[in-house]
Amino acid sequence: MGLSFDKEKRVKTITVYGPGSMRCQKTEEIVKQAVEAAGIQAQVVKVSDVQTMVAAGIMTTPAVAVDGVVKLAGRIPKADEVRQWITA
Repeated sequence: MGLSFDKEKRVKTITVYGPGSMRCQKTEEIVKQAVEAAGIQAQVVKVSDVQTMVAAGIMTTPAVAVDGVVKLAGRIPKADEVRQWITA
């Protein structure tokens, strides 16, 4: 029981990778809306530096990582996908 409580209180870090295109902006918007709708504590970080993206293994954008694990690259995520990632 204590483990589930700790898990619920842990703040997730969600990173949105992209150079700032319309697709990347839409991805960031979807991620922020999903976090708000899920009612969880999360830090949404936007990374647009190409060298940082390459270092993270991102070759296509937009891309989304949750706690350092890349969940999607090359397309805009669906809101349901994002909710699943952040509530798991």
